[in-house]
Amino acid sequence: MSGPLFVPDASVLLKWALRSPDEESAESALALKSAWLQGRVEIAVPSLWAFEVGNVLGLKQPSIAPLLLQALLDLALPEAGPQEYAPVMFKLMRQHEVTFYDAAYHGLAIWRGGTMLTADRRYVTRARSSGSAALIGEWNPT
Repeated sequence: MSGPLFVPDASVLLKWALRSPDEESAESALALKSAWLQGRVEIAVPSLWAFEVGNVLGLKQPSIAPLLLQALLDLALPEAGPQEYAPVMFKLMRQHEVTFYDAAYHGLAIWRGGTMLTADRRYVTRARSSGSAALIGEWNPT
């Protein structure tokens, strides 16, 4: 292991791919990627990440979506399937009235003892009481 574990959700991974410097929290998202590539933090993602990210890329950047998704796939992000932590996801769904796929990122963070990082303020507001969830803009790379 190489430092604390973070689970970036699709909103953070999209900032890695789209690299829009004027977008809120883009700098923090890219700093997370850099910290991971330098071995200062550990990253994990649920196995559904590519489908969620690919969907948004296909809608926002249809002409280059395949290239952007491939660049993320080439990073070989460590993935986890839901078989081990599905009960945590269902608990999050019930407690906070969130979707199963949003709960996948948060549930993985809880199960692995890390922190989910997201740009989704609404999700964090709803589910922060379960711990292990923070806004990417609040993350400090130092």
